[in-house]
Amino acid sequence: MRYVLSLDGGGIRGVIPALVLAKIEENSGKSIAELFDLIAGTSTGGILALGLCKKSANGSPEYSARDLLDIYVEHGREIFNRSFWRGMASANGLADEKYSEKGIENVLMRYFGNTPFGESLRHLIIPSYDIQNRTPLFFKSWREEFASIEMRKIARATSAAPTYFEPALVSVNGSQKALVDGGVFINNPVVSAYVEAKKLFPGEEIRVLSIGTGELVRAINYEEAKDWGKVAWALPLMSCVFDGVSDAADYQMRVLLGDNYIRLQVSLESASDDLDNASKGNIELLMQEAKRLLVTHESKIESIFR
Repeated sequence: MRYVLSLDGGGIRGVIPALVLAKIEENSGKSIAELFDLIAGTSTGGILALGLCKKSANGSPEYSARDLLDIYVEHGREIFNRSFWRGMASANGLADEKYSEKGIENVLMRYFGNTPFGESLRHLIIPSYDIQNRTPLFFKSWREEFASIEMRKIARATSAAPTYFEPALVSVNGSQKALVDGGVFINNPVVSAYVEAKKLFPGEEIRVLSIGTGELVRAINYEEAKDWGKVAWALPLMSCVFDGVSDAADYQMRVLLGDNYIRLQVSLESASDDLDNASKGNIELLMQEAKRLLVTHESKIESIFR
């Protein structure tokens, strides 16, 4: 039996899977890296996946899921930080990226340093999109061409959401690539994770756990949208792409795996669905949503432990 974990993208909403994973670690008494054979994560999910599999000096995971929650609680405002003048100059992300890359790069350096991707404790798949060659790029920790790339650079690439951060420049196999958030084509990487697991572990039974960052419920009204042009559609369109891709992947996995597939997701009834709302109040609301998910899906979570 092989176990696969898939983590959606969602910016600051990564609070939700971080808390769910913390619950799994605390109840099982084992690290996520011990529990799963393959982990895939897009954007904020990719950052979590990398953090959970970063090896410490003694060979154990350097961070627990509870430790990684601080990326959002303690450093969320640092990542999504801009001056008044930047807000004016970027026209709130319409004329230039909304945030400087310095904040997120400082946080990633603090957590990952120069640790190479190939040293991860488990097989990892982290997607990004190459805008120069117009092609998806899947960073795979067991592949030689990706092994020497620093974890922080891969984390930066998978989370470079268009309009929020500028693309990440990463050297891959001697070629410089301009990369953006993997969510533009695969915000929920569960299907790709399953296909890769079939290749890595041929003939073995595979069980998959997929964790979302909150289901969007904010309506886009026809009367507003019918007169939108390119500028007005920019951010709403991205949220539609991210959410639609996640739902489609969930349906496909239900058909493919049936009872060997578990999806943990919650509708965002009180917290903001914005990727960058790192206010103290919204982070508290996201934590409440995560706790509601744990209660709502208690039987599913118990089945994970079994």
